[in-house]
Amino acid sequence: MHTVISKDGTKIVYDKLGNGPSLILIGGAFSYRKFPGMVKLARLLSDQFTVYTYDRRGRGDSGDSKYYEPAREYEDLDAIITKAGGTAFVWGLSSGAVLVLQAAAHGASIAKLALHEPPFIVNDTDHVPPTDFSKKVSDLVAADLIADTIKYFMTKGMGAPSFVVTMMRMMPGVWSKLMAVAHTLPYDATLLEGYMEGKSLPEDLWNNVTVPTLVLKGTESPLMLRDGADALVKVLPNAELISKKGLGHTKQLNVKRISSELVLFFSAV
Repeated sequence: MHTVISKDGTKIVYDKLGNGPSLILIGGAFSYRKFPGMVKLARLLSDQFTVYTYDRRGRGDSGDSKYYEPAREYEDLDAIITKAGGTAFVWGLSSGAVLVLQAAAHGASIAKLALHEPPFIVNDTDHVPPTDFSKKVSDLVAADLIADTIKYFMTKGMGAPSFVVTMMRMMPGVWSKLMAVAHTLPYDATLLEGYMEGKSLPEDLWNNVTVPTLVLKGTESPLMLRDGADALVKVLPNAELISKKGLGHTKQLNVKRISSELVLFFSAV
């Protein structure tokens, strides 16, 4: 376990594994550096890369600030990149992909970028969260209704059937891990504001993200995630799309398939 202090003084805890070019892995909602899928993925990639995984602020062993702003998370990533040698490859999953993309647009020193199923909802025929989704998530956390927050985020936000949440509640090992980080769900909701409304992505918002970028999607993923990936690759200046079975992230991560694609992309000259 290692620590770095972010620009606002918040302690960010990270792990470092392997040898080779620096590669930073960032998970989405509910994820943290000790999340089993993240640990397995880091191990597979560590044969060819120096892999960094970290607890996003408010999660795991990392600290937090009183007020949240997405810019603080961009600064957290900058702090990890500095520890990684000043530039790095970066992979982001789900809301973590949105975080990475926005950080790149704000000048993060990223050599190559992999964006894995960012939850952009670009068609009004897909599942669209309520207009007050972000506020509702924050209100539930403020009221300490953590279990209700998880259910609301997964069903109203991500479109999961209610029975999925019920099943998770019957799995103590799974549910306890979700409960431990659910107070940070307002952070993910804030990162996604404006991008889950069933509207087209702005064509010029990320024009300055010119580094080689890989957009990943699973053929088995919900239509809204596949549509979002298709839309994103069209508005990025230097992006390619990989669509394969096994690259979805709504169930257990297929870390072998994911690592194979990342090795090919990040190793290519």
